Amino acid sequence: MIGPSNYVLINMGARFVPCMRNTPGVQDSNIPIPWPCPWTTTLDPNVPSQQCNLTDLCGFSGVPNPKANGSLNDKPEPNQWFRFILPIFLHAGIIHIGFNMILQLTLGREMEIAIGSLRFALVYFSSGIFGFVLGGNFAASGIASTGASGSLFGVLALVLLDLLYTWKEQKSPWKEFAFIGLDVVISFVLGLLPGLDNFSHIGGFLMGLVLGICILHSPNVLRQRIGEGEPPYAPVSTASKFDDDVDGGVQRFVKRPVGFFKGRKPLWWAWWLLRAGALIGVTIGFIVLLNNFYTYHNTCSWCKYLSCLVSLLLVPVRIFSSNIWTAYQQLVRYWEPPPHEYNKPEQAGSVWRCGPYCSTDLLSIS
Repeated sequence: MIGPSNYVLINMGARFVPCMRNTPGVQDSNIPIPWPCPWTTTLDPNVPSQQCNLTDLCGFSGVPNPKANGSLNDKPEPNQWFRFILPIFLHAGIIHIGFNMILQLTLGREMEIAIGSLRFALVYFSSGIFGFVLGGNFAASGIASTGASGSLFGVLALVLLDLLYTWKEQKSPWKEFAFIGLDVVISFVLGLLPGLDNFSHIGGFLMGLVLGICILHSPNVLRQRIGEGEPPYAPVSTASKFDDDVDGGVQRFVKRPVGFFKGRKPLWWAWWLLRAGALIGVTIGFIVLLNNFYTYHNTCSWCKYLSCLVSLLLVPVRIFSSNIWTAYQQLVRYWEPPPHEYNKPEQAGSVWRCGPYCSTDLLSIS
């Protein structure tokens, strides 16, 4: 990516679970864990720059250093919660930030002009934070993650909703829909590659959809059926007297709270109930994810396949290699002593679970 090392990015605020809470394999380790220093320039584990502690790596005000033979209930525990926010502003290098800037200056610019800076910022940061929270729960805990792709996926969700809302007014709606759909599919598929955090993409897109339903104007078809006046879809920053959706609706509600609800049609009530339900649902989901991250630490066995395709591809390799290993053991049993334990596939740890691509030495970008 032509940028700083992942250790520097962790020290600058990348989402890195061991800096945020007690982590299995860290606090409950039977041996002291040497951590690479942010300034290290080598992979040689014997040099001093590979013998730092967790406080040196996490930086800021530091975290409690784990001790050997500890437990996941050790107190105090790491709590750098701001690592759900700071990674939005960090990128793995010039190429990473370049791709994100292209999307931000095209799709992002047009959407910000349409809905205004305040609402754009709300969707942008909410999508980015929600994506990192989702990734913190289900992505590999030993992988650091940076980037604004979760935020940009939220913006992409707004663009998709805007297209669907104004479908009949578009000159080539299917062409634009195909372009957006292709962009979403390609991005999700790329998120399966090693080093990309697909959970940030998924979380950002879901949050963008929910907030888009809440803050964008109603679909034009719905507005016409409930008798809304023109313009059917105006930028929210220039709400007119005909606009009962968001800005105009808020102004009317503040001036006449009771009169605001008079004469409303069932479709109007249904749409606003959908908006309220979506907002309540995503709020509850956010709270549940935070509670799971800090308290329960529940995950799923198949989640790694959503963020690292190598895991899925190595399943037949693991089976094949295990069979080969069994045959090899039978062959050499009468000729020489058993090989050392570290040569066994089942003892190879993360290298066999997800290969070197999903090891703790890899930065996950989003």
